[in-house]
Amino acid sequence: MPVPLPTATTRWRCTLCGNLTRFDVTRSTRVVEFVHLDLGGEPHTEETDVLSETVESVRCRWCNALDQVELVDRPGADATDGSAQG
Repeated sequence: MPVPLPTATTRWRCTLCGNLTRFDVTRSTRVVEFVHLDLGGEPHTEETDVLSETVESVRCRWCNALDQVELVDRPGADATDGSAQG
């Protein structure tokens, strides 16, 4: 089951240990890239268009729990308008 992505007003939190900052994220992404090769043959990606992206799993780096994350409010984030409170 896909894991919900954090937003401007939410972030991940491990439900087992409380970690808010360190996660291993496995995701599937479909992209179209414009790749420019220089005269020496070195590729450089100049444009990337993400067609779809799904977070498949999130593992906590602190306690190694798999898919035990929840979305919680970011500190100072106002869920009604997305601006910070002082």
